Order: sequence, then C-alpha cells, then structure tokens
Amino acid sequence: MDVLRPSLIKNKIKREEIHARRRQEKNRRKMEMRLKRRKEEERLSRNIPKTLENSREFDETIVDPNDPEVCEDKESDEFSAYFREGIAPKILITTSKRPSKAGYEFTSELVDVFPNSQFMKRENALTLVHLPEGPTAYFKLTSIKLSREIEGHGRSSCHKPELILNNFSTRLGHTIGRWLQALFPHVPEFQGRQVATFHNQRDFVFFRQKAELQEIGPRFTLKLKWLQKGAFDKDEEYEWMFKNRHFKHLAYRNNIDD
Repeated sequence: MDVLRPSLIKNKIKREEIHARRRQEKNRRKMEMRLKRRKEEERLSRNIPKTLENSREFDETIVDPNDPEVCEDKESDEFSAYFREGIAPKILITTSKRPSKAGYEFTSELVDVFPNSQFMKRENALTLVHLPEGPTAYFKLTSIKLSREIEGHGRSSCHKPELILNNFSTRLGHTIGRWLQALFPHVPEFQGRQVATFHNQRDFVFFRQKAELQEIGPRFTLKLKWLQKGAFDKDEEYEWMFKNRHFKHLAYRNNIDD
C-alpha cells in the first residue's frame, strides 16, 4: 500500500486521519514560515543602514517658500529685477588658467546648457558672479561627464529649457536656487521638451539635462564652498563658507587665503 497516496487507502477512518495529519503538517509549515518572515522583518526594521540623509541633524534654517519673510526677501534680493521685469540673463562662461582639454569641452557644452551665454577662454571649479554688485559663489566641480561620454545621449536643440529645482529648502538653498533660476530665461519653450534639473541632496547639487526621457548631457555635480556678498573680492564679506562638513554663517570678514 502506498501511504503517500491517501486516495488508495480503502479504510475511510484511516484515510481521514492521514488527511488530517497532512493538513496539520501543512498548517504548521505555514505558521513557521510566517514566524520566520516576521522575525526577519523585525530584524531589518531594527537594522536600518545609517546614511548621511537619515542621520543628519535637524536644520532649523529650512523655510516655507510661502513664509511672509521669505516673500519679502524675494521682493528685495539681488535677483528680484530679473523676476519682476523679465530681464534676459547675460552669462559669460570662462575657465581657470591652463585648463585641460576636458575643461574646454565641458565649458563648450555649458554654453549649450545656458541660453544667451558666451564662452571666454580662461581647475575643476565653477565661480558664479552676479554683476555688477554680486553676490559671488564658488563651487567645487566633480563627476563631470560630457555628452559624448553618456551612452545613448540625445542632442540639444535651440529651445529654451524648462527648469526643475529640487530640495533647495534652507535659507542658503533658497538663495542658490533663486540664483540658478536667474541663469535661465524666465519663459521656457515647452515645445522643445527640454528639461534642466538641479537636485540638491546632502549639500551636493546634481545637474542633469534631458529631452523627453533621453539624457542630453552634460552631467556634473556642484559643491558650494563659499558665498560672498559682493562681486569677487578677497576682502569682501562672506555670507557662508564650507567648514567641517557643514555650512557655517560667518558674521565676520574673512580672507580666502586664511
């Protein structure tokens, strides 16, 4: 007699006993699996990996874009004329002394990123100066990937791109976000379906440019090192300077070489 096939057992009582034992065994295995999964879920919930994002201290400088004080700042900051009067930005792009070949290639692609910009020949850094009265910002430039180095990249058109800014929520981030907005025409040409994105995360600003879902390039990352009130000047007053992995507000005058 094949006990593995209860249907072959002629004794009804015996057959039902075997069916009952098999149901009990099946239910027991299910219960063990549920308990095992529950223990695993509890272990994973306690073992959350520590990242810069979930371990950073609460930043009390995060502001609400609709806050009356922020709105008042918008009306009187250095970029208010651009938004109020629709002034077209005029951008001059240059380099440091003795730049590399890759530096030249990157700046030539930046000319395609920012409409109404011109290139003038001049490290891997990016300095933004809002003329004539400032402010001035100095960024470290990393993770540069030119368009030709991006697999399956598209080609940019002459359309003015739509601009997306993510996570510029602190007071400093609000200033930098407004500045980046002022580098692009205020009225995008949506028919070109080009989008330029600046994403701020862990104090790094990641840039991507796409047309529909195809990346155009270039691709790069910015890290703000300092923000100066006026146009570039070693003796000017610094608003923020990167120090000890955090932005520090400096209430005193400081020199670059210090």
